Amino acid sequence: MVSVIVGLDVGGTKTAVVVETVDGDRLVDTVLPSDGWDAEPLHHGVRWVADRIAAVLPSDAAVAAVGIGAQGLDTPEIADDFARALGAGYPAVAVNDAALLVPAAGHDDGMGLISGTGAIGVGRAASGVPLITGGWGWVIGDEAGAAGIVREASRAALLAHDDGMPDDGLLGALLAAFGVDDAERLARAVNDEPTMDNWGPRAPAVFAAADAGSALAATVIDGAALHLARLVDQLLARGAVGSVVVAAGGVITRQPRLFDALSRYVGERHPSLSVDLLTRAPVEGAVRLARRALS
Repeated sequence: MVSVIVGLDVGGTKTAVVVETVDGDRLVDTVLPSDGWDAEPLHHGVRWVADRIAAVLPSDAAVAAVGIGAQGLDTPEIADDFARALGAGYPAVAVNDAALLVPAAGHDDGMGLISGTGAIGVGRAASGVPLITGGWGWVIGDEAGAAGIVREASRAALLAHDDGMPDDGLLGALLAAFGVDDAERLARAVNDEPTMDNWGPRAPAVFAAADAGSALAATVIDGAALHLARLVDQLLARGAVGSVVVAAGGVITRQPRLFDALSRYVGERHPSLSVDLLTRAPVEGAVRLARRALS
């Protein structure tokens, strides 16, 4: 039998899985749908992960250690319980998926920010206690997530419409993105289906409007950057250690405007911090956590 380590990055829509030999030879590097994933109840989440590992594990492989970052592992208690339940027979480390960013970037300490489906910040206190801020969901928070950006853009465009302001491009961009003809129908399209799947995919339209000159769209994006910078403020106030902020997620990695604004705000507030855009897959952080657990 070949001893292997397994790293998983379980997000809201897809799950990345890597299997490597203890010596570092990569055997599996794949992406699976996250259909049916939920961290709670515990037995359900553990079984879901175990099934995904079994589905990709080579027949001659035996698991030596697992590292997993997953959406829904939002407190140290939940993550620790999950790791203990999953790692029956081998060491396992479980963290929130945002906590994969810093190790994926090659750092031991620092803060991670995800701006993708949602928006969340993670760090670690000097004692080792994990810290999490944000991530409250697209209906009431996640201002820098795709769905949250569309929510705020819709509010801004409709308020300007009610103020009698001419469309500066944002309203038109949202009408086209939702496939409707006027402000009233836009409100219905947004409100009648307040889901991540309905709102999130329209986020590129907001950035396109800003790039085309919409001041309203630019203000919404600036607000998203401020939200991310505030997550850094909150983590530092709670004792987060490290001198780097690592940003990742489908929105910020594809939209330089958001990353540039975040870097500017963090630099103004915390000049000693550097802000990096993650260029490796976050699952690499899970692989690194698994290797730590093995050693």
